[in-house]
Amino acid sequence: MMKNLLYCALTLVLCAAFAPAPDKDPENVSPEKRRLKVMTYNIHHCNPPSAGDKIDVEAIAKVINAEKPDFLALQEVDVNTERSGKGKNQAQQLAELTGMKFYFSKAIDHQGGDYGVAVLSRFPIVDSVRYDLPVHADKPEENRTIAAVTVVLPSKQKMIFASTHLGLKEPNRHLQAEKIIEHFGKTKLPMILAGDFNAVPESPVIAHFDKYFTRTCSDCKPTIPVENPDKTIDFIMSNKGSKLRGSNTRVIDEQYASDHLPVVAEFEL
Repeated sequence: MMKNLLYCALTLVLCAAFAPAPDKDPENVSPEKRRLKVMTYNIHHCNPPSAGDKIDVEAIAKVINAEKPDFLALQEVDVNTERSGKGKNQAQQLAELTGMKFYFSKAIDHQGGDYGVAVLSRFPIVDSVRYDLPVHADKPEENRTIAAVTVVLPSKQKMIFASTHLGLKEPNRHLQAEKIIEHFGKTKLPMILAGDFNAVPESPVIAHFDKYFTRTCSDCKPTIPVENPDKTIDFIMSNKGSKLRGSNTRVIDEQYASDHLPVVAEFEL
């Protein structure tokens, strides 16, 4: 009898010793603990300002791949234009070079092709939408747009990610901010909005966004020009009332690929 008890005890100890360790795959972490990395980047149609007319998509891809974001908001993206190459879709090219999915939203016709903003995502895109943003009739300038996608995270939760590029004139920016909030201000899904807002933190336009969204930084570092930057106009923000919490905002010191510095932030959901 004693021999049998000792054998059973030894068997239990050995089973425990060689049992597989608990699964620590981050995909199995509860949705509340999942961390997401987000980048926004005005890519100047992949034309390094110091390189003449050269188009260098690979230089932009290198910056992205160094950070490996889950979501990327792009501005000043060329599709099938003469300057960037007929048949060249920069959103698609960057998606292929980074292993991400993409969605492009046209703002204007340009040199026989399209020019606008785009989003890249590491997660499946299940819905997408683009909206034209308004411009005052008495303050004409380049048309603007917003691209938004709904994605499904590994936790099966849906969320919205959007990229935009607002106008150069303050009254137009304010009108465009109102239109964005009209479309997304009441969404029940977690949402991240990122882009080139052409507005500084203390501007009325950013104050208006602050009523509905929370920026990842309050003391945001300058993003333009790339050498000795002194102006902050590129932001990442999430909708108020969601479980998204932004932190660890960084401005990347990359002075060759574009005329803007890219911004990266992390979110906990």
